[in-house]
Amino acid sequence: MRNVPLMLVGLVAAPAASAGTITVAIPRLNVAEYHRPYVTGWIEPVAGGAARTLFVWYDVKKMGNEPGTKWLADLRTWWRKGGRSLNLPADGLSGATRAPGDQRVAIPADVKPGQYKLFVEAARETGGRELVSVPLTVPAKPASAKGKSELGAVTVSLR
Repeated sequence: MRNVPLMLVGLVAAPAASAGTITVAIPRLNVAEYHRPYVTGWIEPVAGGAARTLFVWYDVKKMGNEPGTKWLADLRTWWRKGGRSLNLPADGLSGATRAPGDQRVAIPADVKPGQYKLFVEAARETGGRELVSVPLTVPAKPASAKGKSELGAVTVSLR
Protein backbone atom coordinates (compact mmCIF):
# COMPACT_ATOMS: atom_id res chain seq x y z
CA MET A 1 0.00 0.00 0.00
CA ARG A 2 1.29 3.42 -0.92
CA ASN A 3 1.84 6.08 1.66
CA VAL A 4 -0.46 8.92 0.59
CA PRO A 5 -0.10 12.24 2.40
CA LEU A 6 -3.20 13.29 4.24
CA MET A 7 -4.39 16.80 3.47
CA LEU A 8 -6.69 18.59 5.83
CA VAL A 9 -8.83 21.22 4.24
CA GLY A 10 -10.16 23.93 6.55
CA LEU A 11 -13.84 24.50 6.24
CA VAL A 12 -15.32 27.87 6.93
CA ALA A 13 -18.51 27.60 8.92
CA ALA A 14 -21.35 29.59 7.46
CA PRO A 15 -23.03 32.00 9.83
CA ALA A 16 -26.14 30.59 11.43
CA ALA A 17 -29.26 31.21 9.42
CA SER A 18 -31.60 33.80 10.80
CA ALA A 19 -35.21 34.80 10.32
CA GLY A 20 -34.28 38.48 10.71
CA THR A 21 -32.71 40.91 13.15
CA ILE A 22 -33.96 42.64 16.26
CA THR A 23 -32.31 45.96 17.09
CA VAL A 24 -32.72 47.26 20.64
CA ALA A 25 -31.65 50.84 21.31
CA ILE A 26 -30.42 51.36 24.85
CA PRO A 27 -30.42 55.10 25.59
CA ARG A 28 -27.70 56.81 27.59
CA LEU A 29 -29.55 58.47 30.43
CA ASN A 30 -28.20 61.64 31.97
CA VAL A 31 -28.52 60.63 35.62
CA ALA A 32 -26.19 60.90 38.60
CA GLU A 33 -25.79 57.14 39.04
CA TYR A 34 -26.06 55.23 35.77
CA HIS A 35 -26.20 51.44 35.72
CA ARG A 36 -26.54 49.37 32.57
CA PRO A 37 -30.02 47.86 32.39
CA TYR A 38 -30.93 44.21 32.56
CA VAL A 39 -32.76 43.52 29.29
CA THR A 40 -34.63 40.52 27.99
CA GLY A 41 -36.53 39.75 24.82
CA TRP A 42 -39.04 37.02 24.11
CA ILE A 43 -41.74 36.11 21.63
CA GLU A 44 -45.24 34.77 22.07
CA PRO A 45 -47.49 33.40 19.31
CA VAL A 46 -50.41 35.76 18.66
CA ALA A 47 -52.75 32.76 18.55
CA GLY A 48 -51.60 31.73 22.03
CA GLY A 49 -48.89 29.44 23.24
CA ALA A 50 -45.73 29.36 25.28
CA ALA A 51 -43.32 32.28 25.46
CA ARG A 52 -39.82 31.73 24.04
CA THR A 53 -36.90 33.71 25.44
CA LEU A 54 -34.57 35.05 22.73
CA PHE A 55 -32.04 36.90 24.89
CA VAL A 56 -31.27 37.88 28.50
CA TRP A 57 -28.62 40.49 29.31
CA TYR A 58 -27.67 40.68 32.98
CA ASP A 59 -24.62 40.95 35.25
CA VAL A 60 -23.18 37.51 34.47
CA LYS A 61 -19.96 38.20 36.41
CA LYS A 62 -21.62 39.14 39.70
CA MET A 63 -21.17 36.24 42.12
CA GLY A 64 -21.30 35.79 45.88
CA ASN A 65 -24.21 36.42 48.20
CA GLU A 66 -26.11 38.45 45.61
CA PRO A 67 -25.42 36.96 42.17
CA GLY A 68 -26.53 38.87 39.09
CA THR A 69 -29.37 36.42 38.57
CA LYS A 70 -30.98 37.59 41.82
CA TRP A 71 -32.15 40.80 40.15
CA LEU A 72 -33.67 39.11 37.09
CA ALA A 73 -37.01 39.03 38.93
CA ASP A 74 -37.08 42.82 38.38
CA LEU A 75 -37.87 41.98 34.75
CA ARG A 76 -41.32 41.23 36.09
CA THR A 77 -43.32 40.36 32.99
CA TRP A 78 -40.63 38.08 31.54
CA TRP A 79 -40.06 36.51 34.96
CA ARG A 80 -43.75 35.55 35.20
CA LYS A 81 -43.87 34.33 31.59
CA GLY A 82 -41.19 31.74 32.25
CA GLY A 83 -37.96 33.50 33.09
CA ARG A 84 -37.93 32.06 36.60
CA SER A 85 -37.76 28.52 35.19
CA LEU A 86 -34.90 29.28 32.78
CA ASN A 87 -31.61 27.72 33.89
CA LEU A 88 -29.01 30.49 33.57
CA PRO A 89 -26.55 31.03 32.10
CA ALA A 90 -28.30 29.68 29.01
CA ASP A 91 -26.06 28.99 26.05
CA GLY A 92 -26.91 31.28 23.17
CA LEU A 93 -29.42 33.31 25.17
CA SER A 94 -27.69 34.96 28.10
CA GLY A 95 -24.95 37.51 28.11
CA ALA A 96 -23.59 40.55 29.86
CA THR A 97 -25.45 43.83 30.15
CA ARG A 98 -24.97 46.07 27.13
CA ALA A 99 -23.69 49.61 26.81
CA PRO A 100 -25.89 52.40 25.50
CA GLY A 101 -26.38 52.26 21.74
CA ASP A 102 -27.96 49.93 19.20
CA GLN A 103 -27.68 46.26 20.10
CA ARG A 104 -28.52 43.61 17.49
CA VAL A 105 -29.84 40.10 18.01
CA ALA A 106 -30.62 37.55 15.32
CA ILE A 107 -34.06 35.98 15.29
CA PRO A 108 -33.30 32.24 15.41
CA ALA A 109 -33.88 30.42 12.14
CA ASP A 110 -35.87 27.70 13.90
CA VAL A 111 -38.71 30.08 14.77
CA LYS A 112 -41.66 28.69 12.83
CA PRO A 113 -43.38 30.97 10.29
CA GLY A 114 -46.30 32.82 11.80
CA GLN A 115 -47.52 35.83 13.73
CA TYR A 116 -45.86 36.65 17.04
CA LYS A 117 -45.58 39.47 19.49
CA LEU A 118 -42.02 40.43 20.42
CA PHE A 119 -41.55 41.80 23.92
CA VAL A 120 -38.44 43.61 25.17
CA GLU A 121 -38.26 44.47 28.86
CA ALA A 122 -35.62 46.51 30.69
CA ALA A 123 -35.00 47.22 34.37
CA ARG A 124 -32.19 49.31 35.79
CA GLU A 125 -30.78 49.61 39.31
CA THR A 126 -31.78 53.00 40.76
CA GLY A 127 -33.78 53.46 37.58
CA GLY A 128 -37.03 52.49 36.02
CA ARG A 129 -38.62 49.59 34.21
CA GLU A 130 -40.05 49.48 30.74
CA LEU A 131 -41.80 46.96 28.49
CA VAL A 132 -42.08 47.47 24.72
CA SER A 133 -43.96 45.17 22.35
CA VAL A 134 -43.64 44.90 18.58
CA PRO A 135 -45.65 42.75 16.17
CA LEU A 136 -43.37 40.11 14.64
CA THR A 137 -44.06 38.15 11.49
CA VAL A 138 -41.79 35.26 10.51
CA PRO A 139 -40.42 35.37 7.89
CA ALA A 140 -39.50 38.80 9.21
CA LYS A 141 -41.31 41.90 8.03
CA PRO A 142 -40.11 45.31 9.19
CA ALA A 143 -41.78 46.60 12.36
CA SER A 144 -40.84 48.89 15.24
CA ALA A 145 -41.93 50.49 18.50
CA LYS A 146 -40.28 53.05 20.76
CA GLY A 147 -39.76 53.09 24.48
CA LYS A 148 -40.11 56.22 26.59
CA SER A 149 -37.26 55.97 29.10
CA GLU A 150 -35.28 52.77 29.67
CA LEU A 151 -35.54 51.62 26.04
CA GLY A 152 -35.26 53.47 22.76
CA ALA A 153 -36.46 52.08 19.44
CA VAL A 154 -37.02 48.32 19.14
CA THR A 155 -36.90 47.37 15.47
CA VAL A 156 -37.40 44.14 13.53
CA SER A 157 -35.74 44.02 10.12
CA LEU A 158 -34.99 41.56 7.36
CA ARG A 159 -31.59 39.98 7.30
